[in-house]
Amino acid sequence: MAVENLGTKLATEYEVIRRREYELITKLLDVLPKVDTLDSARLGQVRDALFHADHPYLMVFVGPFSSGKSSIINALLGHEALLPVGPVPTTDRISILRWGEDAQRMSSGSEVDTVFHPSPLLKKVSFVDTPGLESVFQKHEDTTRKFLHRADVVLMVMLATQAMTARNLEYLQTLKEYGKKVIIMINQVDLLSAEEAESVKEYVLDQSQTRLGFRPDVWLVSARQGQAARRGDELDKIAWKQSGLSRIEEYVDDQLNDVARLRQKLQTPLQITQNVVQVGLSAVRANQEALDHYQSISGNLDQQLAAQRRDLEKVVREVNVEISGKFGEAAMRGSEAIGEIFRFGRALGWAIRGFFELIGLARLLRRGRDQAYVHTVFNQHKTEEPINELPAVVDKLGPRLEGKDIQDIDDLVKYARREIGALPEVIQAKVIGTVQAPTQYDRAVLQTVRRDLEEIEKEARVVETDRLEQTLRNTLLYLSVYEILLVIFGVFLLAGGGDLLSPDRPEVPLLLVAGLLIMALMGLAFMPLRGRLMESAYTNRMLKQQNQYIETLGKAADKQIDYGMRLRGDTVQPLTRLIDAQTQLQSEQLAILQNAEREMVSIESALTALGGKKLI
Repeated sequence: MAVENLGTKLATEYEVIRRREYELITKLLDVLPKVDTLDSARLGQVRDALFHADHPYLMVFVGPFSSGKSSIINALLGHEALLPVGPVPTTDRISILRWGEDAQRMSSGSEVDTVFHPSPLLKKVSFVDTPGLESVFQKHEDTTRKFLHRADVVLMVMLATQAMTARNLEYLQTLKEYGKKVIIMINQVDLLSAEEAESVKEYVLDQSQTRLGFRPDVWLVSARQGQAARRGDELDKIAWKQSGLSRIEEYVDDQLNDVARLRQKLQTPLQITQNVVQVGLSAVRANQEALDHYQSISGNLDQQLAAQRRDLEKVVREVNVEISGKFGEAAMRGSEAIGEIFRFGRALGWAIRGFFELIGLARLLRRGRDQAYVHTVFNQHKTEEPINELPAVVDKLGPRLEGKDIQDIDDLVKYARREIGALPEVIQAKVIGTVQAPTQYDRAVLQTVRRDLEEIEKEARVVETDRLEQTLRNTLLYLSVYEILLVIFGVFLLAGGGDLLSPDRPEVPLLLVAGLLIMALMGLAFMPLRGRLMESAYTNRMLKQQNQYIETLGKAADKQIDYGMRLRGDTVQPLTRLIDAQTQLQSEQLAILQNAEREMVSIESALTALGGKKLI
């Protein structure tokens, strides 16, 4: 019972490690095919390693067709018709027999089928039935030979009446070259006497020693006796032993209870995987140089795009400076016009005109004139001329941005195509899309904003002069009223001054007149002061309109620049997308392979400890 428990524990430990190997190799098969420059033959080795890890123990049956391979397997599994049997080649595909709760055959698109069967023996071992080695269909032999390197042990089946023919010797030599453990099974010994069967066995051993230089294990079996021993629900143990097929079960048990053998079984796929992972890591690390080049390309593109955006923004700034100059010139001319209107020398005339406004004669004087005075003066100073030049300034922005976009995109196309052409062909094949300049260019943003700019221009031309005209009229009225009140006050003082106008005090009238004159002059001085205030207000208003104008144009220009940058990004996207994908891919590959390397070290430790308690 203790030995049985130890065997069960060993099998459990074995299965845990095997499952770890299987899961590890499965993950690696997701990443290794994506490693550039990794030889496809290496991938084939990993797939073989996965096959090893997916099968607990693999016994491959080979031999001429109709030698009884399928019959022996049917007898071992207690199912007469599990595999087809016949006197002509019936197996044209490799069949892997594995344990499964339900019996079923699963056909793949390749040359291998998997047959599931609920036989307890298949929990310990997987059998492989192969096409006949001397089949008239040449592909059978090719298929079988491709599969031999996966075997843990090869069972070469011969008919007792055709043992060690020249072809069989040739096949045995091939198996020896594969380095596999080979056991010769001589089938249909039930057709021979005991002496004849022993003679055939000795003949096979002698021929192997003479021709091949080694003496293999030779088992005498009878598939027909084995099948007869399994008829019914009970196994006839004596008949089963006489059939020789019990040797296979005993061999499997011996192998699976042998720690060294189990360790070697698991070491094989691990070593294959370790070798390929090392090659993969070397390939990925070698690709790091290419990755550095990719990143330098990405950095160059980023620098070029940043520089090009700065150039576009510089174009906008230059246009804004020109716009500011136009508004500044308009403000200066307007200030000069306002200064002329409100200068001190014209104050008396304005006071008189204000008087006429009060008595209603100003309307008669203005009759026949098309424009108000302020408009006339502003026209004389050509204050609208800089504003009228703004559309021409703005209209230069679109073509300048478009020309810069087209030139930059052409340069990017040349650069991207040159860099793609310098990449290895395997990388070039991963480029998705074509690097080419766009066929259309959208100017709608800058065209649409013209309406908003025209409104600001109109306000700068008209609204301010209308307001100045109204301000001037109000100022004239205030000045006229002030001067009239001074005159009335002076007349009142001089006419009813009484003691103030006494002959004894002749200086008083002079002082009064002088005081009134000074006050009148102070009133007239209000005009240029008012003009200074109006100049400041006018300049500030023009500055506000300038800022509004530049801000409105700037928003549209920003959208146009963003559009141009998107065109650049779309143009080089095949290259940038490749760089991003390769950077991410190689980083992931390196991380996965490094993790796999650590996991394999852990599995190696588990293999070293396999069965340790049993050995103690």
